[in-house]
Amino acid sequence: MTTKKATAKSSSAKVKAQVPASTQTTAERRSAEAQVRAGIATFAPAHLQLVSAMRRLLQKRLPTAHEVVYEYHDCFVISLSPSERGYEGVLAIRGSKDGVRLYFNRGKGLPDPERLLQGSGGQARWIHVEGASTLAHPAVVGLIDEAIARSPVPFAGAGGGTVVDRAPSQRRRRRPA
Repeated sequence: MTTKKATAKSSSAKVKAQVPASTQTTAERRSAEAQVRAGIATFAPAHLQLVSAMRRLLQKRLPTAHEVVYEYHDCFVISLSPSERGYEGVLAIRGSKDGVRLYFNRGKGLPDPERLLQGSGGQARWIHVEGASTLAHPAVVGLIDEAIARSPVPFAGAGGGTVVDRAPSQRRRRRPA
């Protein structure tokens, strides 16, 4: 197993190159991106710029992450995962008309001296994101670094991630009310 230091400015987490990055054609990527934008516009139109800025910042931090997109009753979720399986995601962006949150999928055990993490579930914790600058706060950077370092499935050391839109299959399964 080889390791290499991540290239983010204030990151000290290591990226282990074990999971190969998938390939996605340009046309497939464009189609998936269009679906993501449509989902954001549907569930969180007032937060479109914030979600886009968060995606850019997290894509810079995790260039090999796969973005697995889901829709729920009143929100959408973009899970940043080392594979195309959302349940292996480390971080997730959740948007709804009520606001935007950054989820730490295994946040319960993360060290949080500033008590930023909210939630009381069995595993996930989250922070409310008012602006993209929230992700640059040293305590948030530390939480992100620690979450990545504790990921049971490592991110690929090279390549690029894909955008996997799980939302269309969910729409087909939903029954009219």
